[in-house]
Amino acid sequence: MTFNITVQPSGRSFAANPDEAILAAGIRQGIGLPYGCKDGACGSCKCKKLEGVVVHGAHQTKALSAEEEAAGYVLTCCAVPQTDVVLESRQVTDESAFPIRKMPSRVSLLEKKSHDVMLVRLQLPANDTMRYHAGQYVEFILRDGARRAYSMANAPHTMVRADSTPPGAPSIDMHIRYMAGGKFTEHVFNNMKEKEILRVEGPYGSFFLREESDKPMVLLASGTGFAPIKALIEHMQFKGITRPATLYWGGRRPADLYMNDWVLEKLAEMPNLSYVPVISDALPEDGWTGRTGFVHRAVLQDFADLSGHQVYACGAPIVVDSARDDYTQKAGLSPDEFYADSFTTEADKHKP
Repeated sequence: MTFNITVQPSGRSFAANPDEAILAAGIRQGIGLPYGCKDGACGSCKCKKLEGVVVHGAHQTKALSAEEEAAGYVLTCCAVPQTDVVLESRQVTDESAFPIRKMPSRVSLLEKKSHDVMLVRLQLPANDTMRYHAGQYVEFILRDGARRAYSMANAPHTMVRADSTPPGAPSIDMHIRYMAGGKFTEHVFNNMKEKEILRVEGPYGSFFLREESDKPMVLLASGTGFAPIKALIEHMQFKGITRPATLYWGGRRPADLYMNDWVLEKLAEMPNLSYVPVISDALPEDGWTGRTGFVHRAVLQDFADLSGHQVYACGAPIVVDSARDDYTQKAGLSPDEFYADSFTTEADKHKP
């Protein structure tokens, strides 16, 4: 016995097996439902249930409150259908998701971009190239079966580089921030060597540019949330997308904007792109004379009305959640035009 899941207004439908979460069933069948962490922590998969009955697994109340659940909202990542279900999610289109692949990868480059950010370049199998949207992520599968998710920091068209080894080998970049005690990041910063073999699976995530729109964009990044935003910018340039876009990149100190020079180069090449770096905790020795404070609030200072915009936000959950709340409640942004990838850590996922 299976249950039929229908998503409106696209009309797309798929089957869910007994005891299978709606999101897992959708991913398995190539349905592009919105999602982020897949663990009930970020709320990116939240949507309205129009018909049917579901039972929720463990999740955080900041992702789905009791009031929201009573109003008919569900988290598809942990909602198991008990009947046929009809959902409303305007982010679901007729375009099928790219197939998810599991493959070996070889570390071809380790380069420190700052004291706590490492660029890890992975060479992928030449005969099994992964297709993905700029902005999506892969999961590293560790030896004990644990998984760690990181966004691709390069757009798909850049996978094959002139300096790749061997020539023509596809590769993807990750920006990995050091987390003290982190099972994966401790290895990356202290023991990982070039040529090491890692297993990855992807692409995952519903964070990518909605190219059918002509609305101006706000690109909001905190810390290594810049990685998928960088891929979006590369994709925009490659596709000749000239919609106005303003990048707001926030860090505690100037060194946290670890590819600031790269952004400045893109500003010279892309007249449609603007850039506002924002620092929250500069010290006198930093000599910082730019914008200060919380990066998501800098957007509100510049855009009192976001009703005609799209927002693409990546980074720490507190930044993404605050931006979503403030922009939709104070600046008139449509909730359907807020696209996010909340960088939920393992500690975040296991909070009550």
